[in-house]
Amino acid sequence: MLRWAIIFFIIALVAAVLGFGGISGMSFEIAKFIAIIAVILFVVSLVVGGIRGRGGPRI
Repeated sequence: MLRWAIIFFIIALVAAVLGFGGISGMSFEIAKFIAIIAVILFVVSLVVGGIRGRGGPRI
């Protein structure tokens, strides 16, 4: 997911250099949204992993 954010960020940079302001702004907003979602999912997985612990199934 973070890879997609980087791809959209690069698209935004290239579009900005070439003078396509609308495409650049839209790509940057998409990249920002995907990066925020990736960070949220990472934090949730850390919390869930911390709650569950690393122990295997107990018999």
